Amino acid sequence: MQIVQDKAILLTLPNPKQITTVIAKSKELSMNEVVVNWGIDEAHKLKALNIKVPSPIEKRYSWVGKHKPYQHQKDTAAFLTMNKRGFCFNEQGTGKTASAIWAADFLMKQGIIRRVLVVCPLSIMDSAWREDLFSFAMHRTVDVAHGAKEKRKKIINSGADFVIINYDGVEVVADAIAKGGFDLIIIDEATHYKNAQTKRWKTLKKLVKDDTWLWLMTGTPAAQSPLDAYGLAKLVNPQSVPSFFSSFRDQIMIKVTQFKWTPKENAKSTVFRALQPAIRFTKDECLDLPDMVYTKRRVEMTKQQQTFYDLLRKRMVMQVAGESVTAVNAAVNLNKLLQISAGAIYTDEGDTVQFDISNRYKVLKEVIDECSQKVLVFIPFRHTIDLLAGKLTKDGITSAIIRGDVAAHKRTEIFSQFQSEKDPKVLLIQPQAAAHGVTLTAANTVVWWGPTPSLETYAQANARVHRSGQKHKCTVIQLAGSFVENRVYKLLDDKISTHTEIIDLYKEVLD
Repeated sequence: MQIVQDKAILLTLPNPKQITTVIAKSKELSMNEVVVNWGIDEAHKLKALNIKVPSPIEKRYSWVGKHKPYQHQKDTAAFLTMNKRGFCFNEQGTGKTASAIWAADFLMKQGIIRRVLVVCPLSIMDSAWREDLFSFAMHRTVDVAHGAKEKRKKIINSGADFVIINYDGVEVVADAIAKGGFDLIIIDEATHYKNAQTKRWKTLKKLVKDDTWLWLMTGTPAAQSPLDAYGLAKLVNPQSVPSFFSSFRDQIMIKVTQFKWTPKENAKSTVFRALQPAIRFTKDECLDLPDMVYTKRRVEMTKQQQTFYDLLRKRMVMQVAGESVTAVNAAVNLNKLLQISAGAIYTDEGDTVQFDISNRYKVLKEVIDECSQKVLVFIPFRHTIDLLAGKLTKDGITSAIIRGDVAAHKRTEIFSQFQSEKDPKVLLIQPQAAAHGVTLTAANTVVWWGPTPSLETYAQANARVHRSGQKHKCTVIQLAGSFVENRVYKLLDDKISTHTEIIDLYKEVLD
C-alpha cells in the first residue's frame, strides 16, 4: 500500500477488479495495481473487503481548536472514524473527549453524519463536554438538553450540531431523540449502561438503529466484575455475546455458593473478545505526566467513635443521641461502620448524628498545611461535608463544596474558580458528583476522608488531578482509622490489579 500525495491509495492486489467493481472512485492501473481515492467512504469499503487502510483524518483534517492533538489523540480519532460501532477505553485524563469531538467533526465535514447526541453524567455536561466543544469545535453549534421535558424537546428539535444530555434525560425525551436525526451517539462513562435489564439500557437500545454510529467511552469497562462487559458488548457488537445474560455469566463465571460467583480462568480473554472493536491508551503510554504516589495515613478513632463502632459491629443495633441505628444485614452494617469512621451516621428516623472527628480532622489539616498547591478532599457521605467546611473556615482555610445538590451551572463556576484563582484552597467533594470528566490540575493532592466501594468512582476521582496540564507530582492520601476502612481500601487495590490485567489486553493488541 502506498499513499499518493495524501489524496489516493495505491494498492497491489492479485485481483484489482474486486476494488473497481465496488468503489467508483478507483482505477485499475495494471494487472495487479489499482489506485483508490483516499476518502473515508472508500476507506470503509476497503475495510469491508478486509483490506486494511488508515483513516484519512490524520492527513486530511485541520485539527481545529485551541490545542493541537497528541499523537495518541490522532490515533484515537482515526480509530473512531473507521468504526461505526466501537469502544474507546483510553485511561482517564488522556483527552478522549477531544478525540471524539475531532472524529465527529471530520465525519460531519465528509457528509457521513449530520448531528451528534452526547450522553454523559449531569455533572460534566457543561464543565467538560460543552467547554471542550467550544475549545475544539467552536464552528459547531452546541446545546445542552436539560430542564423540563418540553424545554429538552425544544433543544433537541433546534437543530444544533451537538446536543448534550444526561442519562436520565434520554428516557424523558426518547421519542424526540428518535425523531431528531442523530446519526452518531456518544456515550461517555458508558459503564452506566452495563446492565441490560435496566430501563436506561433498553431505551438506548431502541434509539440505536442499524445505520446509527455508536461510540462507548470509559476508562473502566469492567471495573467491578467481568459481567459488567455484557451490557456494553450487547450495544456495540451483540453478535459477540450470547442472547441471554445467564449464558454469558456461565461462560466466564463459576458458581461458588448460592450468592457468590468467581471468574473462570478464561474470563479475561472472553471479556476482551466481547468488547471489540476497541482502542486503549494509558497515561503512561502517551503523556509525560509526573508520578502519582499512593499513601495511607492512620487516624485513630476518637473514644466516642470507637465506642459506637464496637457496639454496632457486635450487635448490629444501637442507640445514639436518643435515636436508633439498625443494620439489617452485613452490607448495611459495613456502610454504617464506614459512616461512624467518617464522623456522622444516619439514624433509622432519617436524622444525622455527628461524632467527634477531632483526630481525623487534625490529620487532614496537617496534610493541607503541608501542601503548597491546592487540595481535593473526597468525602463519601454528604452529612460530613458541612461539618468539615465549618472547621476549615474556623481555621482560616478557604474551601468550596461540590455534592449532588449543587446545580450543574454552579459546579462549573466553582471548578473554574478553583482552577484559575487563588481561593478556594480546598475543594470538598462528594465523589459521585465530580468523579468524571473534570480537570482540577490546580491541585496535586487528593485526600480520601473515607473510602468509596466503587473502583470506577475511585479511579475517576483520582484522575481529576493526574491528567494533561499537571506539572507537579501527585499524591493520593487514604485516611483510615478502622478495620472496615482498611478492608475497603484493600479491596479497591485488589480490584485495580484485576481490572488492569483485563484491560491491558488492549495494549497488547495495539503493540
